[in-house]
Amino acid sequence: MTMDPLGEHRTRLFGLAYRMLGSRVEAEDVLQDAWLRIAAIDDMREPGPYLTTVVTRLCLDRLRAARARREVYVGPWLPEPLVSEDELPPDAAIELADDISFALLLALERLTPFERAAFLLHDVFDASFAEVSSVLGKSEVACRQLASRARKAVRSERKVPTASREEHQRLLGSFFQAIATGDVAGLKAVLHEDVVMLTDGGGVKLAALNPIYGRDKVARFFIKIAAKSARQWDDFTSRSATINGLPALLVYFDGELDQVQSIAVDAGKITAIYMVRNPEKLSHIRLN
Repeated sequence: MTMDPLGEHRTRLFGLAYRMLGSRVEAEDVLQDAWLRIAAIDDMREPGPYLTTVVTRLCLDRLRAARARREVYVGPWLPEPLVSEDELPPDAAIELADDISFALLLALERLTPFERAAFLLHDVFDASFAEVSSVLGKSEVACRQLASRARKAVRSERKVPTASREEHQRLLGSFFQAIATGDVAGLKAVLHEDVVMLTDGGGVKLAALNPIYGRDKVARFFIKIAAKSARQWDDFTSRSATINGLPALLVYFDGELDQVQSIAVDAGKITAIYMVRNPEKLSHIRLN
């Protein structure tokens, strides 16, 4: 059996690549490219730093190309969902949710590639600025400035999560139940007044082309969609799952996965809804 050259570093490297790119498929492609590079090296004393540099630079190359593609992307772009069926210890679950939530990934999306890399390497993966400087090929002063700008931007875009996992799950259940039963009052009761909804159909599936803002508009959208779904499909069901470290829903129409719904929660209300319908981002989801 051929040994995995990435070895013990694979999980960490995948986490870095996914946070950089917001795509599970592209993150795996980057790791495969890194695998090919390190497999050709006979003797490597410090594979960790080398692989971090390789993966980061491969991601930077892909981000440059991705920005051009996303400029012509149809409707809002959302990250490719990461699904976990494993039960995580409470501390690990909180750390994971804080690390790869849709809210964080969307905040990272608004950064420049180098800002994103500096922020992730230093603030998330605890690399020193000397190490960040080596990876990015920039001075330590420049790397500090990049990370500082990124940190301020992320904090202004995304509130620190305060809801417990149980509250998150409760609101999600009430949310779907209200939609499934056409309970407008119940739906509005769990939505924040300034809730925002982003739907990603990728130009393939029907989705709102712009974000929808406000409790009334979001409620009307979902009640309308639920009524249409009831007429169009015989079976309209959901399944709970852990998506990007947080409770979320997999929604099925006639047994086929149609969408992933994830939410952000603050002060006992749903503040954001993320709906991924793009089939290319759902094709890897296979739950037993």
